[in-house]
Amino acid sequence: MTSTTVSSVGSPIRVGLVGLSARGGWAPRSHLPALSALKGYELRALSASSQASARAAGEKYGVPLVFGSSEELVRSDEVDLVVVSVRVPLHREVILAALGAGKAVLSEWPLGNGLAEAEELAAAAERAGVRTFVGLQARSAPAVRYVRELVADGYVGEVLSTSLVASGRGWGPVFEPSGAYLLDERNGATMLTIPFGHTVDAVTMALGEFTEVSATLATRRPVVREAGTGRAAAMTAADQIAVSGRLESGAVVSAHFRSGLSRGTDFHWEINGTEGDLVVTGDSGHLQQAAVTVRGGRGAERGLTELPVPEHHFGVPELDELRGVPSYEVAYNVGAQYARVLADLTEGTTHTPDFAHAVRRHRLLDAIGRAAATGVRVTV
Repeated sequence: MTSTTVSSVGSPIRVGLVGLSARGGWAPRSHLPALSALKGYELRALSASSQASARAAGEKYGVPLVFGSSEELVRSDEVDLVVVSVRVPLHREVILAALGAGKAVLSEWPLGNGLAEAEELAAAAERAGVRTFVGLQARSAPAVRYVRELVADGYVGEVLSTSLVASGRGWGPVFEPSGAYLLDERNGATMLTIPFGHTVDAVTMALGEFTEVSATLATRRPVVREAGTGRAAAMTAADQIAVSGRLESGAVVSAHFRSGLSRGTDFHWEINGTEGDLVVTGDSGHLQQAAVTVRGGRGAERGLTELPVPEHHFGVPELDELRGVPSYEVAYNVGAQYARVLADLTEGTTHTPDFAHAVRRHRLLDAIGRAAATGVRVTV
């Protein structure tokens, strides 16, 4: 049993962010602007890889409490919610420490380095009796929520099938120095776990869970080059992912992720039903941060018409300043998820996926890996 709230009425949720660096990266582009825009949160503390790094980040971003280690941060009485924004291989240590300190935790996706680690962390959270959240923010994207609404309202009728083709953006012929760890599948931060994982979670939110999968995973570029230097490096992470399967409804699924970017299609998600069709297109397979357009057609109509996302799906006015601003666009969906986390922590609701949900998603990815390794259909 988990606790329901962590904040007194009217008091802000005090956030401790693990992994906010003065050198830049994901947290300053996403978590920081999202938290700055939302009422109800106070970014109270941060930790970095050293005291000097933490001090530099604190000065740059105006965070009052800085710690040279995550262990110090999670023990602080001035932190209610620990946000884990570090590389996947470091998640386990930070999360277990936070749970041991009785703190609520928001971990970026993937939760753990593989299914076994995710199950361990979910079990530890259950024992600790605290609220947990996982950063599968594609399901907070207004366009994704609109697609789910259209399907639920019968726009396409009964869903017969869904197909998806996408570019992973990374894992192509050239890698950035900061992304070298993404090349090694043992680190758990691959095209399968990150862009595919985020996107397939959105697909299941709109259309339902998988019941079975078949898959092919391949590394077609075993040697890639570092940007700037041309240094050769080995890549073991799959750069081609082909998955087929069935959903609980009986609908057939086909999904193909390719590494890098394409000269043709970088994101195309089609939903075909007995009464109509929906097509979602965008600029990459990272649906959790992509700029997408929804189009549809039904009945006797031929062709597709753009379906603008209704304003009620942009239901957090404080985030309006992030809409349409290229430098902040990736922060909008993160902010929308933080708004739901705030409600969960202060009102006891369950709007946000938790560690148990993360395990469900890890199980799907594990089933895909086993299907690819064995060449047989695997039940999810």
